[in-house]
Amino acid sequence: MEHSGSGSGPASWPEMADVVPMPQDDGPSPVVPIDYRDDFREVMDYFRALYFARELSARALRLTVEAIELNPGNYTVWHFRRLILEALGSDLLEEMNFVNEIAERNPKNYQIWHHKRWLAEKLGPDIANNELEFTMKTLVIDAKNYHAWSHRQWVIQALGGWEAELQYCNQLLQEDIFNNSAWNQRYLVITRSPLLGGLAVMRDSEVDYTIEAILANPQNESPWRYLKGLYKGDNNLLISDDRISGVCLKVLNNDWSCVFALSLLLDLLRLGLQPSDELKTTIEAVKNYSDPQMADTDLVTAVCSILQKCDPLRVNYWSWYKTTLSS
Repeated sequence: MEHSGSGSGPASWPEMADVVPMPQDDGPSPVVPIDYRDDFREVMDYFRALYFARELSARALRLTVEAIELNPGNYTVWHFRRLILEALGSDLLEEMNFVNEIAERNPKNYQIWHHKRWLAEKLGPDIANNELEFTMKTLVIDAKNYHAWSHRQWVIQALGGWEAELQYCNQLLQEDIFNNSAWNQRYLVITRSPLLGGLAVMRDSEVDYTIEAILANPQNESPWRYLKGLYKGDNNLLISDDRISGVCLKVLNNDWSCVFALSLLLDLLRLGLQPSDELKTTIEAVKNYSDPQMADTDLVTAVCSILQKCDPLRVNYWSWYKTTLSS
């Protein structure tokens, strides 16, 4: 429906000549009435009339285009459009092209991504690659776009497309090792891809990959969290893998105040890790750097005390944590 928005009434909407516009009802005394633009008010008045009449027609579909252009976040308009598309048996590939154009201009609009998922569900696996390509284009512009990531995760789990996803994660992390969204996606692939064999099969190589990322930049929190996640539910395996305590040791030998290394080491000790002589020596050295008065303190309490000094933003948490050590 072509409409310039310059006019008002049936004269500017010939196909609506038989429709009585329905104004918005803000009650008899609105506290802060909104001063809508004339074109917006006109479109929405006609929209309400067709919506409440449940007119699932071609002209109603064209009207939703006007309403979406004016406000792409209107949930009711999108909902009504879906009802019309189904009633008319519309070409959903054409509809996907339409919504993609809207999404490119409004990449963080929840209603648009919801509509895309509805269409993808209807279109099935044949649309998977197109949807993955669209999210890739969106993530080039904003690598942390939550809506794009959420849609991508839904697509590969519901429609397929696992084949190249790990390589995609590799690419993103090569470009930006701090991309926590890519680390999160990598974990999804490792744990849920039907092609890789699951976490038990992938853990060994993933630990090596993650340790390499940690050593490249120990202040990057994402790989530390990812490393611990690789042992989720298996604490015995976590403390028995010498690579885990080993990376803590390497980092602390270069930077005794690294919060992430200290925090993981504290977890390991609480879980029952029997530290090597080398690790004991490192912790003793850290004690002396941090506070010589901790010389006689046990290892777990010492690491917690060091964290109180190195992590001032969470000093209250570490103080509380230390009170739990006796129990």
